[in-house]
Amino acid sequence: MVYKVKNYENLFGLNGFSEILLKNHFTLYEGYVNNVNKLFDLQKLLLNEEKLLTPEYAELKRRFGWEFNGMRLHELYFENLTKEKKLLDKENKLSQQIIVDFGSLENWEKDWRAVGAMRGIGWVILSFDPITKRLFNVWIGEHDVGHLVGCIPLLVMDVFEHAYITDYGIKRADYLNSFVSAIDWTVVSSRFE
Repeated sequence: MVYKVKNYENLFGLNGFSEILLKNHFTLYEGYVNNVNKLFDLQKLLLNEEKLLTPEYAELKRRFGWEFNGMRLHELYFENLTKEKKLLDKENKLSQQIIVDFGSLENWEKDWRAVGAMRGIGWVILSFDPITKRLFNVWIGEHDVGHLVGCIPLLVMDVFEHAYITDYGIKRADYLNSFVSAIDWTVVSSRFE
């Protein structure tokens, strides 16, 4: 086993996220970790058996990105949530960069919420391009499709239905409100720095 399931039970009691929703979400995340390990082992087995030019090996390689990104995006998502209110320090480097790139913190949040409210399933990510030193709110339609290559994910929000439907039904806007209220800006800022 290469990857281990991380424990996020510290999030139980998070305002706007029921325990059943979180338990189900943690179980889904555990499936990604388990599948990453299985795919890793199967690829190694086929490599050792020199079965590299087989459809099985090709499919394992294709599937690996989906499972790995599903694992890692969930880890980033859970880690940027908190029960304690951790506001964005308006004087730190991340705040200043948001103001440069979006015009104001309020404009950034409007853009973030608009991306989060788009129809479809996927992820919303505040990404930082270290080459141009620019921030983007981006939509990732699938775990392995739509990522901006070389950019660093700073803030990650799951907008697949499993992240909110248990508590909010189809009221994604209410989930967005709960998510924004639960952002751990200390974690997000540390990813930027």
